[in-house]
Amino acid sequence: MTLHSELKATVPAGRPNDKRTDTSHANLSDDARRVAEELRTNTISRKVLDGSVRLMDATCAMGSGYLAYILTSGNSLPDPMTAGALVAAPIMAIVLFQIADLYQTTLMRRSGEQLLRLGVAWALVFAGLIALSLLLVPAEAIPSSFLSNWFLYGVGALLVARLILNRLVRKWMTEGRLNRRAVLIGGGNAAAELIAELERQAFNDIDICGIFDDRGNDRSPPSVAGYPKLGTVADLVEFARIAHIDMLLVTIPLRAEKRILQLMSTLWVLPVDIRLSAHTDKLQFRKRASSFVGTVPFVDVAQKPITDWDTIIKRVFDLLFAALALALLSPVMLITALAIRLDSPGPVLFRQKRYGFNNELIEVLKFRSMYHEKTDANAAKLVTRNDSRVTRVGRFIRKTSIDELPQLFNVLGGSLSLVGPRPHALAARADNELYEQVVDGYFARHKVKPGVTGWAQIKGWRGETDTQEKIQKRVEHDIYYIENWSVWLDLYILLRTPFSLFNTENAY
Repeated sequence: MTLHSELKATVPAGRPNDKRTDTSHANLSDDARRVAEELRTNTISRKVLDGSVRLMDATCAMGSGYLAYILTSGNSLPDPMTAGALVAAPIMAIVLFQIADLYQTTLMRRSGEQLLRLGVAWALVFAGLIALSLLLVPAEAIPSSFLSNWFLYGVGALLVARLILNRLVRKWMTEGRLNRRAVLIGGGNAAAELIAELERQAFNDIDICGIFDDRGNDRSPPSVAGYPKLGTVADLVEFARIAHIDMLLVTIPLRAEKRILQLMSTLWVLPVDIRLSAHTDKLQFRKRASSFVGTVPFVDVAQKPITDWDTIIKRVFDLLFAALALALLSPVMLITALAIRLDSPGPVLFRQKRYGFNNELIEVLKFRSMYHEKTDANAAKLVTRNDSRVTRVGRFIRKTSIDELPQLFNVLGGSLSLVGPRPHALAARADNELYEQVVDGYFARHKVKPGVTGWAQIKGWRGETDTQEKIQKRVEHDIYYIENWSVWLDLYILLRTPFSLFNTENAY
């Protein structure tokens, strides 16, 4: 039973329960909150799984060959002929495994058929190796003892790896973590037709997690095809802050452009794919990209930023450069900690709650720059020039941004990225108004992890954001970064950051 089947079975059809006991998510019904809690775990990208399995197979193929060579010859450095075979075998294995459909998720969960195909494909790899060696260098054939040992070791390694993979894939598929989680917006006949179309497809990887619709039960039934209506579109924003959702499927007709625009103005802040169902309409928005979920056509309106392998690449980038920065800057951090302790009583570090990815609350570390009894955990009052709350050491470390260095530990912990929109304090204001009241779509900057530095900071929008123009410009730069992210952009921002610190006009 997949996750969405379990949800259909556990969430009663009919009008959602309106009793609300969780004050942190007071707008959600009990049913919606229960479903959201079930979906807190992250899904696993099939692209990442596919690439990881290919890497695993290549490692088994090359590693077993190198082990066989050492045990057969007693040498650790392969001769050119063997080295060529060690390179060719993984390539041939991946190609033949692809032909044998061994990278199909549905096959990974069937142990018997998977292992049989694996054995045949692995035998063909060695047939190919022997043929290549005879054709290219007939006078220097690869020793049969080495090949036989390699074949046996390789079979053993691949079988063990694939059996472990089989157990994991079966577990993940049962939990629904290998499927894409979708929420339907709009109920009625359009939603029923879309659900029927998706469920009719044999290899559908979409889990429908519920329906949200602003219309009352008289126009939009409380349940469609067994899936409950969990609330309104406004409730969906809060729902998606808890649940890990991959996409929103809008079943509203494409011709209802005004209503769709109203929906987008609310939903585009979420870090999810947003697609308009076009299975009952002719595509009218020709300038937009179109895509298919199985055989169902959709119009793509918003894409989830930094997905699949990009997520892993960015995480590796963060870990590598954060560890390097800590190693290089540790003397500066130790001297700063000592100076803070000597300058004023109180802890060296200041911990502050801020908004993180998908509007989640995170705890950010900083060197304490204010007198302990005057610290402002919510940043209800921004620091201004010659602020009496700031210590002597605090003025220096704030101007040079040394106070931000402990956030490298946040990066290692995963709550921050090295590069991204800067996290803002909960009560931060511009012209005495909360940031989200000043800037439309403010929370769209939370579609990625916040960063220690960012595009806005190297472009001069660092420091105090006391006016509406300053926070508007910072958010504009943050959105630009999100929409244009690449590893090279992260590296560029990282290299430019030290030079941007010379601009201390707004830093105090």
